[in-house]
Amino acid sequence: MITRRQTLQLLAAGAAALALPTAGRAQDSATQFRIGWQKGGVFALAKNSGAIEKRLAPRGITVTWAEFTSGPPLLEALGANAIDFGSTGDVPPLFAQAAGGDLVYVAATPGSLDGSAILVKQASPIQSLADLKGKKVAFKRGSSSHNFIVKALRSVDLTLDDITPLDLGPPDAAPAFANNQIDAWVIWDPYYAIAAEDPDTRVLTTTEGVVDSYGFYQANGAYAAENPTIVAEVLDELRLVGEAAQTDLDATAEAISASNGVPVPITRITLGRKGANLGAIIPLDDDIVAYQQALADEFYNLKIIPRSLTIRDIVWSPPAL
Repeated sequence: MITRRQTLQLLAAGAAALALPTAGRAQDSATQFRIGWQKGGVFALAKNSGAIEKRLAPRGITVTWAEFTSGPPLLEALGANAIDFGSTGDVPPLFAQAAGGDLVYVAATPGSLDGSAILVKQASPIQSLADLKGKKVAFKRGSSSHNFIVKALRSVDLTLDDITPLDLGPPDAAPAFANNQIDAWVIWDPYYAIAAEDPDTRVLTTTEGVVDSYGFYQANGAYAAENPTIVAEVLDELRLVGEAAQTDLDATAEAISASNGVPVPITRITLGRKGANLGAIIPLDDDIVAYQQALADEFYNLKIIPRSLTIRDIVWSPPAL
């Protein structure tokens, strides 16, 4: 798992790579494929089976994997050329683009309807979203949970100014929630599914009916420009792995658990979320770009990101395989 210190080391390595002459950089990118991943999903299956390694083997490409606990540090590394490819929710790429990171959207996946939740303790006096006013609410700034809490509060005429927001990633938020140091936790799977198994935990609401979302696959911009066929082949391989996984979710849960250590029953819960589909990897059409643009405009208007963004500027055009 990548720590903050290791992320900075990766960024330093990426900066050094950016300083290389163009010819040397192209040669490096043609012989390696560096994946940033989070626990679970189709990446766990691909990593466990070696599917991407096998797909790229004829090209003589070495595949390496770096684990991250959330999307923001993953895209920080991606935008700085410390990794080449990864996947996050809808909000992290907005922060990465606003920060000037070199990244492009290469594919999308529809988010499950109920794969994130706002959690409170069973005995908490918080019974509705309106009760969050004045409370300590933890979420990872710049992650999909940031969008979720904004939309959830808006549904009851509240804003982030009405709560005490705490920027905590899962490794810090989980013990804070367990020890009653926060009043509510906005979190995604598999952390949501793990926490919800505790009888002392209550689900205040899920994303269903509050926010529709997409997940996105991203690549380093220079890497995708120099190696479009490699990126397209990896996306195709992930789609094939995901489609096969959907045919037997019980076996898939066991395979993902073997890769990331999340218990099989928990993994099976996440795979059964409404609308979840490991094989749903699709190009960014006009509707998806419009969705992401609306989110970017909203976050800019709320002064959450520092500048206006044009999403289409960093949408990649895949080659024909």
